[in-house]
Amino acid sequence: MEDKYVKTQFGLTVRKLRLSKNISQEKFAEIVGLHRTYISEVERGIRNVTLINVVKIAEGLEVKTSELFREMEREL
Repeated sequence: MEDKYVKTQFGLTVRKLRLSKNISQEKFAEIVGLHRTYISEVERGIRNVTLINVVKIAEGLEVKTSELFREMEREL
C-alpha cells in the first residue's frame, strides 16, 4: 500500500471523527496540544504522524487508538 494513501486515509478518518464531535481544527489542536497547521497537515495526508501524536489525537477524539485505526481500516 502506498504511503500517501495511508496518510490520506488516516487524515480523513481524523477529520471525520473531529467533525462528528463538532470541533474546529483550532479547538482540536488546543485540546491535543499540537499546532493547528499540524492538524491540518494530518487531515490532508501531508504529515506522517508519530505514534505519540496518534495517541494524543485518539485521546482528543475520545476514542481508543485501536478504534481510530479500526475506523481508518473501514475506509481502506
